Amino acid sequence: MQNKKYNIAIVGATGAVGLELLGLMTERNFPVSNLLLLASSRSAGKCLEFQGRKIVVQELNEKLFRNIDIAFFSAGSQRSLDYASIAAQNGVVVIDNSSAYRMDEDVPLVIPEINPREVALYNRKNIIANPNCTTAVMLMGIKPIHDLSGIKRIVATSFQAVSGAGAQAIDELSDQTRKWANSDKITSSIFPHQIAFNLIPHIDKFTGNGYTKEEMKLLNETQKILNDNNIMVTATTVRVPVFRSHCISVNVETESKVELTRVIEAYKSFPGLRVVDNPDKSLYPMPIESSGIDDCLIGRIREDYTIENGINFWISGDQLRKGAALNAIQIAEVLITNYV
Repeated sequence: MQNKKYNIAIVGATGAVGLELLGLMTERNFPVSNLLLLASSRSAGKCLEFQGRKIVVQELNEKLFRNIDIAFFSAGSQRSLDYASIAAQNGVVVIDNSSAYRMDEDVPLVIPEINPREVALYNRKNIIANPNCTTAVMLMGIKPIHDLSGIKRIVATSFQAVSGAGAQAIDELSDQTRKWANSDKITSSIFPHQIAFNLIPHIDKFTGNGYTKEEMKLLNETQKILNDNNIMVTATTVRVPVFRSHCISVNVETESKVELTRVIEAYKSFPGLRVVDNPDKSLYPMPIESSGIDDCLIGRIREDYTIENGINFWISGDQLRKGAALNAIQIAEVLITNYV
């Protein structure tokens, strides 16, 4: 990295992703000159610690972007729609964690291990989009196969931790678990049903084709990131009573036969992936192991015996890190190393 330091803003600083961004900047020694922490009026006035000093969270205001170089948005789609373009028009490079700009033709959608050169297109709108957390984790296991053969079809079932729905969702699972243990009445406000000791096959709104918006993101974002509109993706996304780290069961049908040994070797050499695959010793990826780390864990790698060219795998990744904050920081690292 260059010696230059940057004025940084985090929009949604008190949320789960915002707090993760704050920690990762210290972990990765991101070159911060000044740091502006922004949130809603409800969180304004709180103090957060960064590199040994206290920073007061300010209420989000469009005038505050005037001296900012890079702004990380992690406050939801509406906040991004309301403020990201304003920041960008002020010369700020926005790295947006929401879905607001992902499918915009003029906004690059980036996973740095997969398509880092797309960052160069940031200057079309001064906005770079972060993919959906489930897409980011799944594609870490898809890209090495895509490099070996064209892909015809992906069938995915996700098992998504509650932290993907924000800090209040974490609190809801904690609260419901305590109430269950005490035989108290359980109520739900974040999820449509009790999440403790339950599975909910419903993430985001249902669309006219019977799929949820979350499920359709896996199709649309996969095609854009891999620059391959021929790949078909069908998915079922499920919320599970796990605090952190998403898991995805993935079946891939390739255009040509790919030997399993080649797939495994490709996984072992792919940055950001760690192969954990020894069933005889009960070693396979689990959310308890992938939580809090940068790498996605991949295992249960095997041929699909029901079709001619099929591979199955199971992948687990911390959606607050690789699915959100880490990916955003990595985008910023590519940006400052090569473009600004």
